[in-house]
Amino acid sequence: MVKKQTAGRDNLGDFAPQFAALNDDVLFGQVWAKEDELSARDRSLITCSALMAQGLFPQLKLHMQIAKENGVRKAEMVALITHLSFYSGWPKAWSAFGLAKEIYGQEQ
Repeated sequence: MVKKQTAGRDNLGDFAPQFAALNDDVLFGQVWAKEDELSARDRSLITCSALMAQGLFPQLKLHMQIAKENGVRKAEMVALITHLSFYSGWPKAWSAFGLAKEIYGQEQ
């Protein structure tokens, strides 16, 4: 059973209720939950790539943790960041590696 996302309502429910509902019910409740086309693991790789390319590091940190929970190994995250460094920029890769080290630590 997939864990129901409540981050939108938890963080923005009173302030921006429509956005919170779209986050929890549509983005995570429908798009992320539709695993017949893309697995959660694949969606995590895609999402981390998009966030790194845009330099959205606070969101990238959260999604790297989700990626780890979805089975993305340290070696795969390192390969993703290395590959993207040539397409999205060297400084972004340095920043992303800092997050990856924090999340994956000394894992093999």
